[in-house]
Amino acid sequence: MANAQNHTEASVGVVNAQAAFQSKATFYTLDSTRLEHPAVNSILKRSFDIIGAIVGLLITAILFVPIAIAIQIDNPGPIFYSQIRCGNCGKTFRIWKFRSMVANADVLKHLVKNEAQGLIFKNKSDPRITRVGAFLRKTSLDEFPQFWNVLMGDMSLVGTRPPTVDEVMRYKSHHWQRLNVKPGITGEWQVRGRSSISNFEDIVKMDLNYQSRWSVIYDLQLLIETVLAVLNRKGAY
Repeated sequence: MANAQNHTEASVGVVNAQAAFQSKATFYTLDSTRLEHPAVNSILKRSFDIIGAIVGLLITAILFVPIAIAIQIDNPGPIFYSQIRCGNCGKTFRIWKFRSMVANADVLKHLVKNEAQGLIFKNKSDPRITRVGAFLRKTSLDEFPQFWNVLMGDMSLVGTRPPTVDEVMRYKSHHWQRLNVKPGITGEWQVRGRSSISNFEDIVKMDLNYQSRWSVIYDLQLLIETVLAVLNRKGAY
């Protein structure tokens, strides 16, 4: 009964946060001083995203059965985990991942110490992560369902880190610049340290640096570096 009450209160809190956030997001979208980033309307970038998403989803389909079985054996519950995230100009969307934590992880979050600095939440030894989940995270296989988000146009193969609604609710003015492009499955934060980056402002700097350096060639470079980082299991936990 207590768990059900906590879940209900958490759900109401999310709805209220999203309602308040939408007013901020709308203001940001209508801001006449904000210049649209060229990556947003790049036909070539979108073409790469579609092709990459289709290939990624085919690989995901092949891996789905063994991953689903492993998740169920290790910790019965949903195969996928979804969460509302914020995209370009603050537009909200539902992000998808293979579940790497216990089924009621969101309810238990307040019991875990945040080891990160700033507006993000990280714990290197988060007890909510399952054994299979730890493997999925180290290999980045948990991220593969996000190819669906890329195909739908909510995300890009390469972009900025996709923030949560409660994170964006606490943004200062310079943080909003991160939302000038679509969030990506990978980006500078993935190849420059992945989970080992514990300071939110460092992520912001990387996301803004990506925007200033953006080109299709730079996207391809980051994709290659991401594959190498994953193979080396560098900075992931």
